[in-house]
Amino acid sequence: MALQLFKIADATVQSPQGSIEFDNIPQGYTDLKLVISARSSRASFTYDGFTLTFNGSSSGYSGRWIRGNGSSASSGTSPYTAYIDDILGVVGASATSNTFSNMEIYIPNYTSSNYKSVSVDGVTENNAAGALMMMTAGLWSNSAAITSITLTPASGNIATNSTFTLYGVL
Repeated sequence: MALQLFKIADATVQSPQGSIEFDNIPQGYTDLKLVISARSSRASFTYDGFTLTFNGSSSGYSGRWIRGNGSSASSGTSPYTAYIDDILGVVGASATSNTFSNMEIYIPNYTSSNYKSVSVDGVTENNAAGALMMMTAGLWSNSAAITSITLTPASGNIATNSTFTLYGVL
């Protein structure tokens, strides 16, 4: 049987804001999928990293990432435990106007009593030599069901016209 997606909530940023949160997430699905088209207002930078947290918790996170920009590749482990760090280098204010980063965050078994894994796949576009592709694997070492998701830029704000759509998966 094919997976089915059900839209739980969506948001379009009307004016720059410091974070986006989905709360009161229904518990009747097997997995969650968050689809994002975003830009940051971070001045003087081509990219801005987003962080990810669940249920307002500020502990128990870990992550690894790999990224490439067309001429080189790198990988690393997040040193932070207060959030899943740098899930994607989101297009910043000095990137080409009206370009947005696109990413997909997948969270399997979000209601189980096991620790919660996260996979992130994303790309940025700059119509220049600064494009970026990144994949992140994260873990929230907590047995609570996920009831809220918060995304926050590392610096700057989420720019106007950024979109976020949360789906439940069956």
